[in-house]
Amino acid sequence: MLHPDRLFPPDPTERAVARRLFRLVESLPIVSPHGHTDPAWFARNEPFPDPANLLIVPDHYIFRMLYSQGLPLESLGVRPLDGSPFETDPREIWRRFAAHYYLFRGTPTRIWTDWVLHSVFDISERLNEESADRIYDRMEEHLAREDFRPRALFERFNIETLATTESPLDDLSHHEAIRRSGWPGRVITAYRPDPVVDPEFEDFAGNVARLGALTGRDTQTWRGYLAAHRERRAYFKSFGATSTDHGHPTARTADLSQGEAEALFRKIMSGDFSAEDAELFRAQMLTEMARMSLDDGLVMQIHPGSFRNHSKRLFARFGRDKGADIPMRTGYVRELKPLLDAFGHEPALTIIVFTLDESTYSRELAPLAGVYPALRLGPAWWFFDSPEGMRRFREQTAETAGFYNTVGFNDDTRAFLSIPARHDVARRMDCAFLARLVADRRLDEDEAAEVAVDLAYNLVKKAYRL
Repeated sequence: MLHPDRLFPPDPTERAVARRLFRLVESLPIVSPHGHTDPAWFARNEPFPDPANLLIVPDHYIFRMLYSQGLPLESLGVRPLDGSPFETDPREIWRRFAAHYYLFRGTPTRIWTDWVLHSVFDISERLNEESADRIYDRMEEHLAREDFRPRALFERFNIETLATTESPLDDLSHHEAIRRSGWPGRVITAYRPDPVVDPEFEDFAGNVARLGALTGRDTQTWRGYLAAHRERRAYFKSFGATSTDHGHPTARTADLSQGEAEALFRKIMSGDFSAEDAELFRAQMLTEMARMSLDDGLVMQIHPGSFRNHSKRLFARFGRDKGADIPMRTGYVRELKPLLDAFGHEPALTIIVFTLDESTYSRELAPLAGVYPALRLGPAWWFFDSPEGMRRFREQTAETAGFYNTVGFNDDTRAFLSIPARHDVARRMDCAFLARLVADRRLDEDEAAEVAVDLAYNLVKKAYRL
């Protein structure tokens, strides 16, 4: 079911080079520096649930496509906030998915799911309505086995490091349980402060109050609020965190004076603020987080440009992260300038910028990364963590920023079983791109071999200080 030459160039010369390069990186350990997998899986090490609740119900890549074709989210096991009925029979959910699997033709979800079925569950027939029950039964049998528990699969997948993502309000109890267990798998956290830095986040004021209660700081004052962030960052570092992550609507940054920042904070906390005030506060907080990173060494990730929860109806009925986050046009040259003026030349600081606006790769991001020592480019993210998205990322950034101002691959997934599938795709696409450079006589094959290993393994470890 999985062709050994999938994603390799059709040209025989390039394909032969890609094969040789891929053999060098295929079995390298996986470093997954940012994602949204659940640390409870590794803390408890209980059997994964049924196939539907493992692969479909938590994966917005899957249910957004099915919803776009008229399937209610309730029929796919997604729970409404108001407690109204939804499908709870996992086999029925799986059957609906299988009957509509043809919708994923040509998508990365199809590539990842085929890889999981073949490489994890040793299934060699195509998923469709007719095969749905047979495949479900085989998966269910496997999931009951000891060697399919989370820690065993972590080791089987050759994962060296996996980072989850938690809010400053998380007590990190699952990470504490992993540590106490003595299991050697490296599962670390990352600091995602959106609930307490975005004034437009639900219950922002309550979140800031809870931040104060957790730290014993007076978060109703600007100084106390910043001190609480520093304290939580240190707590996250004690559980292995090497990075922060910021999912702001835009890449705008600001560098206000102390007095201006204090006045803005008071206005935000009063609750009487405009959308522009909220945007300015988020902008200032990116600069404050960069300042803290210079002190504590945490790598800073910026994921701007997503119109979160675009569908009011889906958000009201099901809450956040239900597949309705939509890319927006995003600028970086002017937006990042205040932060880069303040800290962009600091070699001790690493700021990794991602984008959902591909038009900025060659025009803005690659030139910026080609100048500022603090700046690195994250690879194609989310909608563009696809074969063509990865190809375009390399084509539009390599000539200006090179390979060594990028950070390898970031799988950014909630679906644990798809992590090795995504890395397989990334490694194949990078080898295909490098093979073209070799065939064009722009790179010797021994150099391409070094770059392939760096992109698959070395760059991500260096960038994330792992």
